[in-house]
Amino acid sequence: MQNHHAPYPALRARRLRATPALRALVRESRLDASDFIWPLFVQEGKDRSTDIPSMPGVARLSPDLVVKAAREAVSLGIPAICIFPYVKQELKTEDCADAWSPDNLVNRTIRAVKQAVPEIAVMTDVALDPYNINGHDGYVVDGRIVNDETVAALVRMAVAQAESGADIIGPSDMMDGRIGAIRAGLEGAGFHDTVIMSYAAKFSSAFYGPFRDAVGAAGALAGDKNTYQMDPANSDEAIRQVGRDLAEGADMVMIKPGMPYLDICRRVKDSFAAPTFAYQVSGEYAMLSAAIQNGWLDGNKVMLESLLGFKRAGCDGILTYFAPAAARLLRG
Repeated sequence: MQNHHAPYPALRARRLRATPALRALVRESRLDASDFIWPLFVQEGKDRSTDIPSMPGVARLSPDLVVKAAREAVSLGIPAICIFPYVKQELKTEDCADAWSPDNLVNRTIRAVKQAVPEIAVMTDVALDPYNINGHDGYVVDGRIVNDETVAALVRMAVAQAESGADIIGPSDMMDGRIGAIRAGLEGAGFHDTVIMSYAAKFSSAFYGPFRDAVGAAGALAGDKNTYQMDPANSDEAIRQVGRDLAEGADMVMIKPGMPYLDICRRVKDSFAAPTFAYQVSGEYAMLSAAIQNGWLDGNKVMLESLLGFKRAGCDGILTYFAPAAARLLRG
């Protein structure tokens, strides 16, 4: 890009920084509560909240408290929540059958939320790891994560969630071909308007640790996820993955994690001009929260600055555990 600006002193960049009014007029990126999807962890029980030590301020909630959180989200202008289950150990099996049970924890919670707070958009996670005794996102056969058998199970899982009232299906497994198969499954079951937000560029990251604690997958995790999640060193591959998922029927795409991959967010938005989201994952949240709790960072300022960075990088929205706190701050 050529520089057509006048030289100093004809151009004084500080002129446009001189007052709050002038700064507001030329602000390029804006953050609003409507940019947020609030991830929530659901557990069995009633009026039950269990703190997650590695994620200060975040707790596993029973379905009735998820409903309460959904009401809070609406009151704050947050348009969507995303539900992740803490599945009882006895329900974790080799065949992962609880994943598509109409009465599993997630599907019961979806129905409760949509009945009580119909205006909230409910997003779900589609992957087998919460239900898998092996802790992996796909079936494990002879020590290998198999692709096509896993995809067939994911389709059953996605359709069961749509039947329960999910608005947005979020395949996070990174199996090949799963977006096309899920889209065909939803169409075949009559769910023509159910949205797919693909975890299109999900990297094999060290920032997921607290999340795995939150959903109870850490202890069961046998080995790593490098054969299906992306190498953090790769950027061009992310563009190929996003293009593939859009071609297969994804309505929106996600980059995960967020902050270490802002370059990917920008490349995806510039390449496809599709609705683009980032997940500010548990490790990012825990890292910032720990520094805030220790008084090393200004909590309100660093929270909003971290979220604004996603918008500046081209994201249309952010999945963030800071959603309610940030929404309150923005409203104030």
